[in-house]
Amino acid sequence: MQRKIIHIDMDAFYASVEQRDHPEYRDKPIVVGGSPEGRGGVVATARYDARKFGIRSATSSKKALQLCPDVIFLRPRFDAYREVSGKIREIFHRYTDLIEPLSLDEAYLDVTEDKQQIGSAITIARQIKQAIATELQLTASAGISINKFVAKIASDMNKPDGLTFIGPSKVAAFIETLPVEKFFTLTFGR
Repeated sequence: MQRKIIHIDMDAFYASVEQRDHPEYRDKPIVVGGSPEGRGGVVATARYDARKFGIRSATSSKKALQLCPDVIFLRPRFDAYREVSGKIREIFHRYTDLIEPLSLDEAYLDVTEDKQQIGSAITIARQIKQAIATELQLTASAGISINKFVAKIASDMNKPDGLTFIGPSKVAAFIETLPVEKFFTLTFGR
């Protein structure tokens, strides 16, 4: 039986939780982490409104201010993020108990034999994304394939709120097109 692996990656998780909980930050360039004075620290995550200026995770506060003088720095609220992460995992458990969390905002799910006997990993991923959107007012991106490596790469392909399927017959050709940096990043971190 061919394995069915879904990689779910929340979109700009910490910053998205902040925008959801604080509507006054909607459509504003917010980052979680760093220092508003630009004197130290780095960005933990940047919402897409800040990313369009070139601000990413691990951008120094000073550089973030140079890229976008209107950037809003928010202190992390890890208790809130852990609580939301627990609710996301509850959604995952509706479909499978074979869950491998990578962090608060991403996990692998093996849905080869799903609890609801849906059978289609694509349908399951869509239902998970819809439940996260409806119940938690957040977006997630999903990658689906026959192994964790390809599913993880696929989840990054259409962010935010994307869903990418790399079927069994396409895996070898897909891997051949990847730049060497993808292998290094997935093996040794970002």
